[in-house]
Amino acid sequence: MMSNNRYSLGIVLVAIAVILLLGKLGVFHFLGWLLWPLLIFAAGAALHMLFFGKVLPAPVLIPGGILVTYSVIFFVCNLFSWHLMAYLWPGFIFGVAVGLYELHLYDRYAPRGVLTAAMVLAIVSAALFCMTLLLKLGVYFIAIGLLAAGIVLIMRRSGTW
Repeated sequence: MMSNNRYSLGIVLVAIAVILLLGKLGVFHFLGWLLWPLLIFAAGAALHMLFFGKVLPAPVLIPGGILVTYSVIFFVCNLFSWHLMAYLWPGFIFGVAVGLYELHLYDRYAPRGVLTAAMVLAIVSAALFCMTLLLKLGVYFIAIGLLAAGIVLIMRRSGTW
């Protein structure tokens, strides 16, 4: 009986030591820094599960869709760079469109304007995303276009210089 207690105590002490070392090495800080958007995702997923489990009514899908969409944006920014927010900010409008569209999709009594609002917000979000890309990356598009035109002109030459 005494040897089982020592064995269990030894496992507990080793586990505590490993957790302390991982904490000291910054593993938990890194995971928390990288994975905090999962908390937002979990909240959105929980709202969806409560609706599909018939615990909450359909309007809960609006914040659920918003939270899931925003968590994806935050996770992408965490993985690659928060400078991407300069391009991804229309996704916040798109998140509202997702929530409204889910309400339209799963609530047969949703007002007719919900689908219209979702589509308008999605189109506005897409237009703002395209405008942002054009403004931020427009010079590159122009340069690629000029490069392509120059290559076509060079390939079609009808003689020497």
